[in-house]
Amino acid sequence: MNPISAQNLQDYKLKDTKPQLGERWPHGGIRGGGGWINSERATSTYDLVEQMFYLYVRVEKARDLPTNPVTGNIDPYVEVKVGNYKGKTKHFEKKTYPEWKQVFAFSKDKIQSSVVEVFVRDREMVARDEYIGRVIFDMNEVPTRVPPDSPLAPQWYRLEDRRGNSKVKGEVMLAVWMGTQADEAFPEAWHSDAASVHGEGVFNIRSKVYVSPKLWYLRVNVIEAQDVASNDRSQPPQAFVKAQVGNQVLKTKLCPTRTTNPLWNEDLIFVAAEPFEEQLVLTVENKMSSAKDETMGRIILPLTIFERRLDHRPVHSKWFNLEKFGFGVLEGDKRHELKFSSRIHLRVCLEGAYHVLDESTMYISDQRPTARQLWKQPIGILEVGILSSQGLLPMKTDDGRGTTDAYCVAKYGLKWVRTRTIIDSFNPKWNEQYTWEVYDPCTVITLGVFDNCHLGGNEKPGSGSAPKVDSRIGKVRIRLSTLETDRIYTNSYPLLVLKPTGVKKMGELQLAVRFTCLSLASMIYLYGHPLLPKMHYLHPFTVNQLDSLRYQAMNIVAVRLIRAEPPLRKEVVEYMLDVDSHMWSMRRSKANFFRIVSLFSGVISISKWLGDVCYWKNPITTILVHVLFLILICYPELILPTLFLYMFLIGIWNFRFRSRHPPHMDTKLSWAEGVHPDELDEEFDTFPTSRQQDVVRMRYDRLRSVAGRIQTVVGDMATQGERFQALLSWRDPRATSLYVIFCLVAAIVLYVTPFKIIALVAGLFWLRHPRFRSKLPSVPSNFFRRLPSRADSML
Repeated sequence: MNPISAQNLQDYKLKDTKPQLGERWPHGGIRGGGGWINSERATSTYDLVEQMFYLYVRVEKARDLPTNPVTGNIDPYVEVKVGNYKGKTKHFEKKTYPEWKQVFAFSKDKIQSSVVEVFVRDREMVARDEYIGRVIFDMNEVPTRVPPDSPLAPQWYRLEDRRGNSKVKGEVMLAVWMGTQADEAFPEAWHSDAASVHGEGVFNIRSKVYVSPKLWYLRVNVIEAQDVASNDRSQPPQAFVKAQVGNQVLKTKLCPTRTTNPLWNEDLIFVAAEPFEEQLVLTVENKMSSAKDETMGRIILPLTIFERRLDHRPVHSKWFNLEKFGFGVLEGDKRHELKFSSRIHLRVCLEGAYHVLDESTMYISDQRPTARQLWKQPIGILEVGILSSQGLLPMKTDDGRGTTDAYCVAKYGLKWVRTRTIIDSFNPKWNEQYTWEVYDPCTVITLGVFDNCHLGGNEKPGSGSAPKVDSRIGKVRIRLSTLETDRIYTNSYPLLVLKPTGVKKMGELQLAVRFTCLSLASMIYLYGHPLLPKMHYLHPFTVNQLDSLRYQAMNIVAVRLIRAEPPLRKEVVEYMLDVDSHMWSMRRSKANFFRIVSLFSGVISISKWLGDVCYWKNPITTILVHVLFLILICYPELILPTLFLYMFLIGIWNFRFRSRHPPHMDTKLSWAEGVHPDELDEEFDTFPTSRQQDVVRMRYDRLRSVAGRIQTVVGDMATQGERFQALLSWRDPRATSLYVIFCLVAAIVLYVTPFKIIALVAGLFWLRHPRFRSKLPSVPSNFFRRLPSRADSML
């Protein structure tokens, strides 16, 4: 793949924007004189978004509507018309006093009419809907409402005939006003820019706030069982316990001895979500053969009976009777025979002092323990204004033309937010503002933009077609600790997505972000404390356990959020939580390797500079180093103060070059610029693989070659370590004898000689002129390389 051009590299960078934030009066005035941003403290709920004005029409109800003279009934509905935009309420059958309680919102920027028309019609099944009456409002007479003003009271209006000359029978209760997106009616209103959406799709375009389910770790300590019996009476059973909570299944190890009273004393950890819908199912099974297990007993326990632990204090254990599986019972309704002789000893608790990880620890947004009584006070407030997107690419085709129906999702802590879907726009404007409480500044907020593929009217699935998923447009991460407090960041973030063809810019996301500090002392206090709750360090989980539990937690969150209305779909949750971040990728491996290399670049530069000093490449620098060295030898108490003063000066100097923007996706750091197409194809391959056998063989050979180089490096590191061990292990008697004698002589010399003299001689010897240096390796280096390692003992 060709490297990314310089123009694209510039296009992939963060850009500054200057949106007109804050509330402004509809007729041009600015609230607060200089606007919210220039005032001393912004107090508006919507001070981080651009003001958008809407014409709202609330249709409450109607009364005394005339019936059809032919049928004697009426099926009324209301149609609101503003220019070319029409919105309709649902119809009621045979009702002269219907109640709709529906709000219509028309964007002021798209209104090209001077009147608002409200029609009441009678729905007809065959013929054209019959006209009953109308009410007309002049746009210039519509009042303006700005929160926190109380809602406008609806009024009764007499219906007029088609020409407006006379009143007709019937009245309709309406309220018409000009408002903003801060209006309480905005989230649930019918929007004119989504008039093409029908049916269930209407619910999928609204903005919503979601809360992740409360997750618990369920610790099941399986201690022992008593009197478990196998159907095979010839030998005692070799038992193990299988535990299941929902889709999670874990097993204990086999009891090492065959006995009817097996002992395990093993912990099994599950993830459970409130409200507890699953149960703990335990079965004691006998290992008959490698492919056959026999169930000897079972018990089903609701999770609500278990104790909720808030610290590391021990939990009381209990005995539970097992339900015996009876075989050979003649009656069909006695398949399960209860025998109280078999029982199991358990210690089960719900862990409230852990934080249940449902996202990668690299991008964690919350570290609070499960139990709410263990939470601390928030240390700050995070406010995010999701303004708009620019230059989105078409994500699907509709009637032969490209279209995108975009919405944005933000996740921080337990709170998820979803903006409304803007229909058929490559430059959608949301201008929605959300707020989160911050409990730790070392956290990350994640924002993703998606294309809505569940709009009802646009979905035309064929027979046997795969279910549609919302397409990824891009993602942005912002680490709060990189933000200055009480400053508003207005930037346009590139939405970059890695595709099988390479990295691609899908558009830009414009945000306004402000992190407000509530307690500076509490924030500084947090920097000296552990990232996770203390139970993660007192009783830690293994790495494999954490990976498995995180995957289970992510699945539970996805299942619960998809049950909301509108649903936050599984593909969205997985993308936001980086569910595939642990999968193998040659590109990521290279990126991480070069991250390590960049870390050591400073050390390499210092060692190179010291080498130049030793070889007198710049005599003035070398002489100054000699002078500094002699000063530190004479006054060793200045060494540590000099070191810390030097780091202080470096920090002050680097303050001038600090980043002025929040971090963003870096294609160079991600090694996405010149990645090979086959490596990308491998990254997007399924697990297990779905590629052809020859492709898999080629990739396997490539992986073997990379692993071979890693194996060589690891072997060299082991060799150097074993040579250090060989200094005193007498594997080479002569080498160890020489080293032991050297240690004795060095101990005597160091004892009788002042340390300053030793340091002075060693330093001057190290800084000696090249004229007194040999190009051959030094004696200590030669001696160390001759020491034996255990490499010659390996097969």
